[in-house]
Amino acid sequence: MASKFLKSAAATAFVLLAGTSAQAAQDFDSWLKELRQEAAGQGISPKILDAALTGIQPIPRIIELDRRQPEGTITFAQYVERVIPQSRVDRARRLYQEHKAVLDQVGAKYGVQPRFIVALWGIETDFGRNMGGFKVVDALATLAHDGRRSAYFREELLKALRILNEGHIAPSDMKGSWAGAMGQSQFMPSSFLSYAQDFDGDGHKDIWKTLPDVFASAANYLSTVGWNADQTWGREVKLPSGFGAGHAGLETRKNLSEWQALGIRKVGGGDLPAAAMEASLVLPDGPNGRAFLVYDNYRTIMRWNRSTYFATSVGLLADRIGAAD
Repeated sequence: MASKFLKSAAATAFVLLAGTSAQAAQDFDSWLKELRQEAAGQGISPKILDAALTGIQPIPRIIELDRRQPEGTITFAQYVERVIPQSRVDRARRLYQEHKAVLDQVGAKYGVQPRFIVALWGIETDFGRNMGGFKVVDALATLAHDGRRSAYFREELLKALRILNEGHIAPSDMKGSWAGAMGQSQFMPSSFLSYAQDFDGDGHKDIWKTLPDVFASAANYLSTVGWNADQTWGREVKLPSGFGAGHAGLETRKNLSEWQALGIRKVGGGDLPAAAMEASLVLPDGPNGRAFLVYDNYRTIMRWNRSTYFATSVGLLADRIGAAD
């Protein structure tokens, strides 16, 4: 009797699960049909819609990645060790020299020092070697249908279809991260439409394979959101003994002379520059870790990625690209 009951319960569960799965697929198909109609209304061609949307289904792995909570945190020191190993510094310097001619042209046009372009390139995608393997349309459709941030990802999906419609990349080649960040510069579709550049003049803004376009797009982003070519990002400094963290934070700005009066010095002990510049104190690992005085260009890097770990590491890598150890 118990055996019959268990078999019956299992069969019922199977039917319910199968029904739920079928319902989810039907819901997605209905949602996708509506999305297709909206995209068509925005001028996306039937050919592109067929190529990009036919047969796609939600990707469970993407939902898992979106839901996953970080398992603990790492220190800034650990982060730097991970993202700026000596091997990456060496490769960054080599690639800087290899592509110096076009980097100098890009830097001159957009007013961004090339070493920062290379640093962003290296930390974002390891110089194009780790761009992500998900089809961007499929990833964005999964997230747009999911509901947690559906409005945002729906807009990004429609913009991805617009990029395809403009002919910058083929649907099968539009690869990126699980969240839809694309190419060697990891632009979301909205950033692509705002900042991507066709630097080589071939009619395509190709941030996947064309390095002049990759470099120019990154430089245009920085330039547009406030980069100052006459300044650097900041510098590592030495705090006086017993210096509290009360002065730290990007919301606090002081002239370099004021920081000097508070006892802050260069790492080697020398005086801070006499330039009339405002800076903020950043302590990524708290008062017992490394300390940095940062300028407005640091805030510009944070427009790219709102992480002090990321922005500081870009600055540190840029410095190492520009100086021999």
